[in-house]
Amino acid sequence: MTQAGDITEDRLLGGRLIVRQPREGFRIAIDTVFLAAAVPVRAGEKVLDLGCGVGGAALCLLAREPEAQVTGLDLQRALVTLAGENAKANGFEGRFSAMVGDVRSAPPRIGPGGFDHVLANPPYLEQGKATASPKELRRVADMEGEARLADWLQAAITFARDGGSVTFIQRADRLQGLLAGLEGTCGDLVVFPLWAGPGKPARRVLVQAVKQSRKPMTLASGLLLHAEGGGYTAEAEAVLREAAALRLRPA
Repeated sequence: MTQAGDITEDRLLGGRLIVRQPREGFRIAIDTVFLAAAVPVRAGEKVLDLGCGVGGAALCLLAREPEAQVTGLDLQRALVTLAGENAKANGFEGRFSAMVGDVRSAPPRIGPGGFDHVLANPPYLEQGKATASPKELRRVADMEGEARLADWLQAAITFARDGGSVTFIQRADRLQGLLAGLEGTCGDLVVFPLWAGPGKPARRVLVQAVKQSRKPMTLASGLLLHAEGGGYTAEAEAVLREAAALRLRPA
């Protein structure tokens, strides 16, 4: 990723954000935008983005709430470097900082209970149950490494304060693992499907929980991404282009 041709410069949120990212490997997609939109952040709150990559989710969150303070953590040093450059390019240099680290052994700066909100978009493919890409950058982005989904969930719970939220986006077929990892230490869970289109199944789900809450789980109606004909619905467009918040729970 040292050559100019290996990096692309892209736009998010209707052109509001400039993002430089590798041409290969993890590429920011709508999942990143919806994850950021789902975090119920308020001015002055601290947010941790586990597996932040080049900072896509963090930047989308700050575009909606510029007075938040976001810390990112990622294993790949090259991506952390790009995240810092992206923060500066979008005027969030003082609000977003990223560091190199593993979700299983984070740097001391990331302390237990230190964040109001934790968000994560872990690799979607489970080891032993999918074929890994022969390309290293794509494999690292898509396939779980030594850190499994349970490790990501435990890290999120550890770093969130009591009463703080943890928010994940994941493949719908891994919902059982998400719920199992949150059971016991979190409550007020909400499962929010992202429906692919009318009459089509949800391939992705957002799951949010509150640490140490005892409230029961809610299965939300979710969001319809595509209307008849294939275009995005007005609700999806508002999130993707206008930086609108995605409210998982009723007001």
